Amino acid sequence: MGRIGKKFEELRANKEKALIVYLTAGDPSLAATRELVLSLEKSGVNIVEIGVPFSDPTADGPVIQAASQRALKAGTTLRGVLELVAEIRRTSQIPILLFGYFNPIFAYGAEKFSQAAKDAGVDGILVVDLPPEEAGELRIFTDAAGIDFIALVAPTTGRDRLKTIVQDATGFLYYISITGVTGAAAPKVEDISREVGKIRKMTKLPIAVGFGISCADQARAIARIADGVVIGSAVVRRIDENRANSDCIQTVCAYVREIKEALS
Repeated sequence: MGRIGKKFEELRANKEKALIVYLTAGDPSLAATRELVLSLEKSGVNIVEIGVPFSDPTADGPVIQAASQRALKAGTTLRGVLELVAEIRRTSQIPILLFGYFNPIFAYGAEKFSQAAKDAGVDGILVVDLPPEEAGELRIFTDAAGIDFIALVAPTTGRDRLKTIVQDATGFLYYISITGVTGAAAPKVEDISREVGKIRKMTKLPIAVGFGISCADQARAIARIADGVVIGSAVVRRIDENRANSDCIQTVCAYVREIKEALS
C-alpha cells in the first residue's frame, strides 16, 4: 500500500476526513509551488494534487485554465514538475497526486514517465482525458511502478460503466460533484449523497468529492458523505489574487485552515 492508501487508513482510524488541495504547478513559479506544498501540509492538507499545465485543459474552468497558461508561459514542463516533486520529497512525505492530461505524458513517453514519476516520489496520477478503455497503454507501466491510477466518476456515469471503473481503480475514487468544468457551479449535497451511496455499494475504496467546493460550509456538508474533499479553483484563485503580496502563502494557508477546521 502506498502513501495515499496509508493516509486514508490513518484518517479513517482517527475518524477524520481527507483535505485534498489542488495547485497548478508553476503558478506563479515552481519554487512558489514547492513552498506552497510544504506550507499547506503544515496547515492540515492531507494530500496534494499537483496540476501539470496543459495548453488545452478541457476539464478545467477559467480559473485553472488561466493558471495553466501562466505556468506554460513561465516555462513549466512535465519534466520540471517531476523535478519539483523530487525536491518536495527531500523534506516531506505528503501523498502527491499528479493531475493532468495524456498528451504531455504521451510526448514524454509512457514508460519513461512512469519510471521518472516513481523515482521522483509521485504516489498517484489522474489523467482526465484517458478513459478506462484506453488507460491500458499507460497503466501497464504505472501499475508496475506502484503508482495509483485515480479514477473519475461523474454524475452522468451509468451503473455498468461505474462497475467497469471501480473494478480497476486504486488509491481512491474522485467523484465529480457537478456536470461541467472545475469551479463552474456549486455542488448540490443531496445529489452527491445519493450518488456516493450508489458508489459505496460497489467498492470499499475511499471516495473524495471535488469540483465547485469553495467554502467551509460546503466542505463540512460534503465531508459527512465522503471520505475526502477536494479544493481546487478556490485555492488557485487566491494564489492569483495575492501573487504580488508578500503574505500570499499565509493568506492561502489561512483559507485552507478554515476548510480543515470545517472537516473536523
